[in-house]
Amino acid sequence: MNLARIFCHLIAEGSAHRHFPSRVLDAIQKATAAGELRHKEQVCFAVEGALPLRELWRGRTPRQRAHEVFAHLRVWDTAHNSGVLIYVLLADRAIEIVADRGIAAKVAESEWESICTQIQQRFAAGEFERGAVEGVTAVSDILAKHFPVDGTPSANELPDRPVLL
Repeated sequence: MNLARIFCHLIAEGSAHRHFPSRVLDAIQKATAAGELRHKEQVCFAVEGALPLRELWRGRTPRQRAHEVFAHLRVWDTAHNSGVLIYVLLADRAIEIVADRGIAAKVAESEWESICTQIQQRFAAGEFERGAVEGVTAVSDILAKHFPVDGTPSANELPDRPVLL
């Protein structure tokens, strides 16, 4: 158990609402909706300020938590296995992108890692809105390259509004 990590999580409680007020959520929602007009996939953006103490005690990593959130928000449950989760854990300063198997087969993990690094740099500079919007746009750029719209209508299976956990 890492006491420094526990301390960071205790002081980060409620930080999701501070760093992601309504106007920032609106901008992310707009970027998500615009991106989904360029590709056939579904993007979900989720922010968590801190993990509960029991999860820290268990040693839960941001990546493990991202996979749990992916399942909890049913990002995996799209008709064509076409969901992507951008997960932010503020206390750990972690960004994780989890793609469904239909996408992971075509997009290298290194492409997602590059976007995570870009978002982290913006967040470190206090630019949460800019980092999130640029991240969503970068994810949509990759999806548009690999899964462009083809003229067939597609349902919006996941909400475009970011989720604060």
